[in-house]
Amino acid sequence: MPEIQQALPKYLQIANHIRDKILADDLRPGDEVPSERALAADWNVSRPTATKALEALRTQGLVGSRQGAGTFVLDQVRLHRRARDRYRHSRETGKIYTTGEWAEIVAAESTDLTEYAAEALGLPFPGRGIRRRRITHSEDGPRSEVSTSWYAPALADVAPLLLQRERIRHGTLAYVEEKTGRRGRYARDTIAARLASDLERAELELGDGPAAVLVVHHTVYDAQQQPIEFAEAVYPPNKWTFEQGYSVID
Repeated sequence: MPEIQQALPKYLQIANHIRDKILADDLRPGDEVPSERALAADWNVSRPTATKALEALRTQGLVGSRQGAGTFVLDQVRLHRRARDRYRHSRETGKIYTTGEWAEIVAAESTDLTEYAAEALGLPFPGRGIRRRRITHSEDGPRSEVSTSWYAPALADVAPLLLQRERIRHGTLAYVEEKTGRRGRYARDTIAARLASDLERAELELGDGPAAVLVVHHTVYDAQQQPIEFAEAVYPPNKWTFEQGYSVID
């Protein structure tokens, strides 16, 4: 069981640990989560702290209580799986997506870099790079994400699957790590909102009218702080929910 750290309140660390297990599909809808007594013993915290952890999960819409039966994972998990959740799932299971999710690769090519991709990867602009574009589907709802990943052109020789429109089941980052020996150590996300482009409206099936989307620019760095991957992920209005716990200092 993970040890308590000082950066976050104890109850949030416990809640975030359980949340990660839910988003990684280690805990599925209908599964029982540990009781207050079990959490208090496993994490070496007081019962009130364990109670607050479960209450935080209820507030997030992840779990619900049944009178006299316990606390269980709800059927409708509203939080979107972020890149860090997928990386963890890939490293633990060898698959980037959880049950009920899959990606359709709509582009895998060497092409002109966008200005922001070149800047993020430290490549000259104008210039060329490797682009992979995918649409993420889920069994229980509409299309959930459109994302475009960019890589340095030199990877074409050592990681040729990046240029093929086939799914890389353990994820492109894990594949690049495997082929280059460079392991992702740090990632930075920049999040904003804007109107969807015509292509994004079509890919996300948002209709003909204006639609707001959430955009995440995601850059992964190796141990030498050199960029490995830059991605732009676009989420439809029904997938805007993200959550982060943090402490507030007076």
